[in-house]
Amino acid sequence: MGLLRDEGLVYKAVSEVDVDPQSDHVYLKANVKAPRMAGFVVKIFVWFLEMPIFGQVLLYLLKKNNLIHKLITNAELEEPPLFVPLHPYEDLNEQQVKHIASHLSPPEQVQEAIHCLPSSLPSHKPKFHRWTILDYARAYSSGEITPLMIAERFLAAVRESSSLPLQMSFFINYDAEDILRQATESTLRYEKGQPISVLDGVPIAIKDEIDCSPYPTTGGTKWLPKLRPCTADACCVARLRQCGAILVGKTNMHELGAGTSGINPHYGVTRNPYDTNKISGGSSSGSAAVVSSGLCPVALGVDGGGSVRMPAALCGVVGLKPTFGRIPLSGVLPFNWTVGMVGILAGTVEDAFIVYAAINGPLPTPQSTTSVPKVYFPLLKSTISLSDIRLAKYEEWFNDSSNDVRICCSSAMDQLCEHYNWKTVPVTIPEIEAMRLAHYLTIGSECTTSLSSYLEKLNYAEIGWDARVALSVYGAFSSNEYIKAQKVRNRQMQIHQKIFDKADVIVVPTTGVTAYPIKDDALKTGELDYINGAALVRYSIAGNFLGLPAVTIPVGFDKAGLPIGLQFIGKPWSEPTLIHIAFAMQALRIADNRKPKVFYDLLNSE
Repeated sequence: MGLLRDEGLVYKAVSEVDVDPQSDHVYLKANVKAPRMAGFVVKIFVWFLEMPIFGQVLLYLLKKNNLIHKLITNAELEEPPLFVPLHPYEDLNEQQVKHIASHLSPPEQVQEAIHCLPSSLPSHKPKFHRWTILDYARAYSSGEITPLMIAERFLAAVRESSSLPLQMSFFINYDAEDILRQATESTLRYEKGQPISVLDGVPIAIKDEIDCSPYPTTGGTKWLPKLRPCTADACCVARLRQCGAILVGKTNMHELGAGTSGINPHYGVTRNPYDTNKISGGSSSGSAAVVSSGLCPVALGVDGGGSVRMPAALCGVVGLKPTFGRIPLSGVLPFNWTVGMVGILAGTVEDAFIVYAAINGPLPTPQSTTSVPKVYFPLLKSTISLSDIRLAKYEEWFNDSSNDVRICCSSAMDQLCEHYNWKTVPVTIPEIEAMRLAHYLTIGSECTTSLSSYLEKLNYAEIGWDARVALSVYGAFSSNEYIKAQKVRNRQMQIHQKIFDKADVIVVPTTGVTAYPIKDDALKTGELDYINGAALVRYSIAGNFLGLPAVTIPVGFDKAGLPIGLQFIGKPWSEPTLIHIAFAMQALRIADNRKPKVFYDLLNSE
């Protein structure tokens, strides 16, 4: 990678960087040096951190000890900075796809997606089946159940889950009257034989980082709605509403999206449906948990640093993060505008695909200065027909996980290649730790910049203790460091292009560990657990920092029965191939699905 000089690394030109597995690159593990803190200890730490002089010294040492100075601040890179990971559109000539006209409405795009699904159900039935969008649509169309009945059951389940002994804290806000109104309107459409789409009457939850009327958008805080009122639906929410979906409320999230656990001192800890003493992951914690628990077949999240894929993996569901720019960010809190993307959490790949069909596409503008990416949908068949798929695997990185995760994900990948006669391509991905730090620097700088006008007016006592630590660290990043981080982004874009010259997708575990325990001392203050946090985020960064599409699929469980996810990271605009591969992986592993300990069977409720 280069030579040390003045504590900073001198990076060789990216043209000289080799991704061949026989290269002399040494894998650098995350060098996280920070003890876990919660409760009174966090409060003391915040007190020191916010002191004018001592706090600056403490922040300097934190950055130095965690290699930010070496790999970013004092590094020398010849590449120019790249500020936005917006990839020029390239027609990838993907297999088994259908071109979708750009003028179609969301309901019409959903109908096109339905035509792409298998005409017959798989012959093998899983031990545990999550109700899908099509299950809801069939039940409504047959008249055996109505959207209003589902809404009533949903509300009863939410009330039960919110009370002792469960206290799952799935939602920050839901409005029973609004939900019943939507359900009544949907029921009338079915009675007339005029449903808008298969999404009509299907309950879908929205992360509280996305505008959705009639709710305030909190971002997991108590103070933000007072300063930023929600005046209209976000674009993605409006498109779901056009399809007739019942928008059932705003899901819980890590405050400001600034953590990976999903522990929120204001609205409670979103607990994992597979084990209520374990975290659900962040920051889209509530969205993952409501899907896992059966309350909704699909929910929307926002993924700025794995925030859709991490909780999806920990809660045993599918998580899809499209290419940067594929889904408009209009109406989404601008915490991190060059790394964040609206993502989809779903019980199955098919459901993620249907909702992707509903919400993808640019904002309609009279005159567009850039070429609009073409939309292709995957033609999913009962028999997978993709050939010669090449899966890139960086062995040392892949194996930098717990034994249970490594063994399960390796087994799933081997099964996938063997069953479909696909190939594994060994590669090296240099400078992964530098990319992680550059992403952290970027997401932190963008968060504090986007909130700066609000924070000036705010009493810091209204912010959770762990979020206050995050804001202090974020605010310590300089313009020099932000520029250096964008130079790293440019390098990694080029390095990943070299990988994609060799392979169709990169395969890694979704998280390095499974869900870890919720400790009592974190309930009121949140917690600082950067070692576990780094393990959770380890495999997510390229999707956000480089704007690449990625998807996680549940592939098994650890010895304690907690879910494990396998992730596929694709070329820009390659959602059809990613969905194909995810569908293929799901077909091999869905029979092993297990029912969560907390699960609501809404279609079969008595």
